Amino acid sequence: MTLSDILDAAVDTGGSFAFDIPETWMQGRTSYGGLSSALALHAARTASPDLPALRTAQISFVGPLAGQVTASATLLRRGRTAAFVRADVVSDAGLGLAATFVFTHAQSSHIDHVELPAPFPLPEPATPTTLPPGTPSFVDNFDVIEMPRIGADWTRWVRLKHRDGLDPMTEIVTIGDALPPAALALATRPGPISSMTWLVNLLTDAPQTRDGWWLLKSTAEYTRGGSSSQTMAMWNADGVPIASGMQSVALFM
Repeated sequence: MTLSDILDAAVDTGGSFAFDIPETWMQGRTSYGGLSSALALHAARTASPDLPALRTAQISFVGPLAGQVTASATLLRRGRTAAFVRADVVSDAGLGLAATFVFTHAQSSHIDHVELPAPFPLPEPATPTTLPPGTPSFVDNFDVIEMPRIGADWTRWVRLKHRDGLDPMTEIVTIGDALPPAALALATRPGPISSMTWLVNLLTDAPQTRDGWWLLKSTAEYTRGGSSSQTMAMWNADGVPIASGMQSVALFM
């Protein structure tokens, strides 16, 4: 099932939405985090009419999500410029994801500063990389171009194979967690990993790119004692920054 198929098949149960997560979107024993976050965003958009653009998502991956799940949302506050919405995704096993989404209008300001250069141009031709056996099943929903790794960085060009009709912000949230944790670039043996939290700031009200390609980069800034803190960023095909954020990751290796 494509992401559009999953969203279109949602059942409105009156204040919440029921979804089925197929095996093709799994990451180990839980749903791929970008998909779970997109389901939460789908519910959050219904919490108040005419929400402004998504600006920030604060996401906690509380527990595993698989099979049938339910996403619900509550408007926490709506002011003149911003709306805060809480969204939860639960399964039979309990709460799996808790998120706070912030929707805001753009404001005029005399401060205009951008210092987030894209590390690689989009290759020409943009030929997807064949990934090795053992890659999580959810990655089959994406085309991926692997970029050179430098130290504790992980960088890829990524696009959804099926993206027609998707809301741009939903596409960004779904793609934004598609990289392996950057600490894996330092690993010398395999082992389980688990994303704990994810903060993403959207840098534009209307993200656009060419031919569906987005550049993702994660950098492990501190990894010790089984925990890793990484910064993250996303650019469009023209090198324009689209999102930035950070993530905490548990390493069982």
